[in-house]
Amino acid sequence: MRRYEVGYFFQEGVRGIFLHGFMSFAAVGVIAACLLIMGSVSLLAVNIDITIKEIQSQNEILVIIEESYSEAEANSVGTRISRIDNVADRVFVSKDAALEEFGRKLNNNFLLEGYEDEDMNPIRHRFVVQLRDVSQMRETIRELEDLTGVAAVNAEVGITDFILSIRSVVNAVSLSLIAMLLGVSVFIISNTVKLATFYRREEIGIMRIVGATNTFIRWPFVVEGFLLGLMGALLAFFVQWTVYNYMSVRVTGVIPIFSLAPFGDILIFVLPVFLLFGFVVGVLGSVLTIRRFLRV
Repeated sequence: MRRYEVGYFFQEGVRGIFLHGFMSFAAVGVIAACLLIMGSVSLLAVNIDITIKEIQSQNEILVIIEESYSEAEANSVGTRISRIDNVADRVFVSKDAALEEFGRKLNNNFLLEGYEDEDMNPIRHRFVVQLRDVSQMRETIRELEDLTGVAAVNAEVGITDFILSIRSVVNAVSLSLIAMLLGVSVFIISNTVKLATFYRREEIGIMRIVGATNTFIRWPFVVEGFLLGLMGALLAFFVQWTVYNYMSVRVTGVIPIFSLAPFGDILIFVLPVFLLFGFVVGVLGSVLTIRRFLRV
């Protein structure tokens, strides 16, 4: 493709945008709106995944050892706990250490007087277990409960299941919205280009009479669709940035345990996705429309 042709294609693409101002504005607005909806839901899904990973790193299962087990016998149980595939780490807490920790939480060691003796200590040896994958918590708990020497297993299964169910719903909604909004955006771009071809049908007819190839005729419309997609993607990106930063402050103030990741940390992923979406929608909408128009 020669340099003057590139300049001509770009010039004609820009002219087409201004020639159909309202439709071009509508196309950019729809693309931006679709990307904002899709981006917001996707970013929610990303932050839920981040939250789950944080829970996974902090979530602990408390494994209580049989009361009759000595410290050495309890440590032998710990060896078997480590062999479970989903166990990332386990920390032994003796009954004496657990009693001291309990006293610190009560902030009143007077209530524990007389229990310091090992025979009088009502607390049992235990292990604090961290998991590799919290989605397999129920299966891991069953494996722990089946171990000889384990008296009880304490874990916040309900909270974990609730968060995992939210992630599943958000992921499903995200995929559905992406597919739907992609179709809507391509439809709007297609109609914009269709309007452009209608206004320029005489010019296109003359170009075909003098021997212009379909490729030469097609490129200005492809450039027009590309520019519309690019403008919509950039507009959506900056609006998403503003809204996300605003919401991150509001969400943290209302739900302290749930904080959104800084936009700067995910910007490197959001911008390319938005630009790719705009490119695909713009070019695809143009190519499909002009292809049907040029078909003899």
